[in-house]
Amino acid sequence: MADQSYRLKKTIVLVGMMGAGKSAVGRHLAEHLGVRFLDSDDEIVKAASMSIAEIFARDGEPFFRDRESEVISRLLDGRPGVLSTGGGAFLAPRNRQMITERGVSVWLDGDLELLWARVRHKDTRPLLRTANPKATLAEIYDARVPQYGLADLSVKADPSYSIADMSGQVVRALLTRPDVLELRKGSRQ
Repeated sequence: MADQSYRLKKTIVLVGMMGAGKSAVGRHLAEHLGVRFLDSDDEIVKAASMSIAEIFARDGEPFFRDRESEVISRLLDGRPGVLSTGGGAFLAPRNRQMITERGVSVWLDGDLELLWARVRHKDTRPLLRTANPKATLAEIYDARVPQYGLADLSVKADPSYSIADMSGQVVRALLTRPDVLELRKGSRQ
């Protein structure tokens, strides 16, 4: 249910590893704030009429990353909302710059064991199609965490949090940025 006590001024861009909860938390957060939810991966799939795995296989990762940047730019131009991005999106300096200039990045910071628990039974992750997917996830995690640390805000994921709990943690972090999220006068958090 939308909470009319908030006013969103910039698009919230959720970044982080696969399995961090960007889509689930993003949907809940958008509903809570009464704004639109968008997923950059979903938008790419719609535009290409093929899965991300198929795009990777046919055109390669560089082609996919270029389309990803184009989609993120287009989505940042719309009215403020919540945007979930693919795990690799925030690694590109051009994406980080446009997100910081036109929105706010929020890193959903989950540890490796939490992420593995969430992704190990899914076959929709092209980067994990290896002989040892957990080791691959650990390598990706180690390489990406320093980049995610450049996000405007960070929210630590906890295995005990529900989606609503995590969404609430994101709102609390966003309220430290009055240029992004404002609690309307007379409203209580």
